Amino acid sequence: MKDDQENGRPTRNAAPEAGRTIVSGESHTAAGRFQLLFRAFRHRNYRLFFLGQTLSLVGVWMQVIAVGWLVYRLTGSALQLGVVAFASQISILVLTPFAGLLADRMNRRRLLIWTQSLALLQALTLTILVFSSSVRVWQIALLSLMNGVINSFDMPARHSFVADLVDREDLANAIPLNSAMFNSARLVGPSLAGILIARYGEGICFLVNAASYLAVLAALCAMRMSSDPPAPTNGRRALSEIVDGFRYAWRLFPIRVILLLLCLLSIAVMPYTTLLPAFARDILRAGSTDYGFMVTASGVGCLICNFFFASRKNVTGLARIIPFSCVAASIGLIGLSLCRGLPVSYLWLFLLGGVTMAQLTASNVILQTVVDEEKRGRVMSLYIMSFIGMIPIGSLIAGTIAERFGVTGTLFGGACLFLVGSLLFIAWFPRLSRELRLVYQGLGILAKPSADGNGTPTA
Repeated sequence: MKDDQENGRPTRNAAPEAGRTIVSGESHTAAGRFQLLFRAFRHRNYRLFFLGQTLSLVGVWMQVIAVGWLVYRLTGSALQLGVVAFASQISILVLTPFAGLLADRMNRRRLLIWTQSLALLQALTLTILVFSSSVRVWQIALLSLMNGVINSFDMPARHSFVADLVDREDLANAIPLNSAMFNSARLVGPSLAGILIARYGEGICFLVNAASYLAVLAALCAMRMSSDPPAPTNGRRALSEIVDGFRYAWRLFPIRVILLLLCLLSIAVMPYTTLLPAFARDILRAGSTDYGFMVTASGVGCLICNFFFASRKNVTGLARIIPFSCVAASIGLIGLSLCRGLPVSYLWLFLLGGVTMAQLTASNVILQTVVDEEKRGRVMSLYIMSFIGMIPIGSLIAGTIAERFGVTGTLFGGACLFLVGSLLFIAWFPRLSRELRLVYQGLGILAKPSADGNGTPTA
């Protein structure tokens, strides 16, 4: 495949040879392993996307840390942390189905240019409010709500846009690299934010984030892509097509159970990220710099997980990782809730980051592999709804419970709830594995069984 193939949309091979990803010079040498790990970078448009998003996401993570720390500094309330987190993400639950349909109908690059430009304006407004010393919690909540609306349209387009930049056989590499990009920024952004907040206050983080959006806008404008016409609507109304996407996802058992498990992860486990400022200050007696390093520890676990996934040749065997990661996430959250030492908290957060990212990445790769192309945007919107969209519900519930019963009990209870759901998923797993195997055989990812029934790898 030539590098200049990205002048248009990459060709999709519906049935790669028995699940083999073909990489030039693939071997057991160090060079061969490097090519396998970073094979998606042979696509010019993906390289541009990766670089621009990496720089931008450093700023995004700085803003995430600064918002949480600013709200808790102004209010000292875990409930207010939950309210702001709810405001920042609830629109994702409501608007993402429409955004997914828009990602199927509209030019995705153009849609991303709009969303990134609006996010720049939101960050700039926060900067002005903080530097003018006129910021109030209700303003932070309102701007967080605005950012959530923007993200509702940005995330389905961004997730499905990756499939426009690489071939189908490179998706299993591009998606983990995308997550590695996100978590590389998660390593740098929180640590840098903690240091800058301690020295200059929260406003500088919002300013850096506003400037960082220029990187991704420049990358999007520099891409060379074919001007594919919008997908035909066939005269159908938007609501009808959205309902059709829901039915499609519910009808396919693997998609349905993966999305349901992600919902539970968001409600029971992920609120730990919302309560982390309160846990750092009140339980561990940590400052803003320590808090930044706590978030970074989680990011290190995520990043290591991403490189593990990126080094895999294809999607086969990913499903088996999900039940293991779920049980490990429950154990990690229990350990964090009982932790009373800052160094030990880094270890538990490292584990939590790695195993939750394992579930997310495996789910993402499986969904993008099995989904029909014309429904990709809608299914990815459901993926985002199930994960990001359900987090505000969990955050609001967790903030309310923590206000009355404390942060420790809230984290411990969420871990126990997720453990119960994980055991139920394990009971469903044999059927999930069988149905995925049939889909992979239809796509040519797995060889069909021979006459004696032998030779079919597990899904």
